[in-house]
Amino acid sequence: MKARELAVQGAYTFEPEVFPDERGLFVSPFREDAFTAAVGHPLFPVRQTNHSRSRRGVVRGVHYTVTPPGSAKYVYCARGRSLDIVVDVRVGSPTYGRWDAVELEPREFRAVYFPVGVGHAFVALEDDTVMSYMLSGEYVQADELAVSVLDPALGLPVPGDLEPLLSGRDRAAPPLEQARAAGTLPDYAACRAVESELWPPAGSRGDG
Repeated sequence: MKARELAVQGAYTFEPEVFPDERGLFVSPFREDAFTAAVGHPLFPVRQTNHSRSRRGVVRGVHYTVTPPGSAKYVYCARGRSLDIVVDVRVGSPTYGRWDAVELEPREFRAVYFPVGVGHAFVALEDDTVMSYMLSGEYVQADELAVSVLDPALGLPVPGDLEPLLSGRDRAAPPLEQARAAGTLPDYAACRAVESELWPPAGSRGDG
């Protein structure tokens, strides 16, 4: 499995080996050994898995979780094709305001890891695009916030050849700097503190 760090600090993309044959194919979109070697710690304990299906042109995001409690994600595309976008909304982060984008599809089966507090958006590039998520926290509606995916100051790469289809909540989401002024964005130090609780020191787990 190949790993590459993205422009947002702590975010990575992973590309597994795919094994096709006359029956179809076999692939492991997540491997703990490869993840740990790249990121420096194991994947978070999984508290929830999500599945979404979207028609072409659907844009979801930029979503993030109030921190604490915070949430990390591991995402891949099981069907169709999407443009997955990582946005650093953590105030105080060395890469605050930066973004990166990765095309996800079920041929190379790339996956993206989002550390705690980082914003997530994606654009469905085909009908019936299916996204699969592993999350470190359970969904609580009051903790889930968004900044505008169409914020011109962010300049996210929403393709110009489609009409974006957004939920009412996402269409009403504020620009990044408006959310910062309102005090609703995650704090980088708080995000790192939550992450340290997800991966306690080896001795505290009773190892050895």
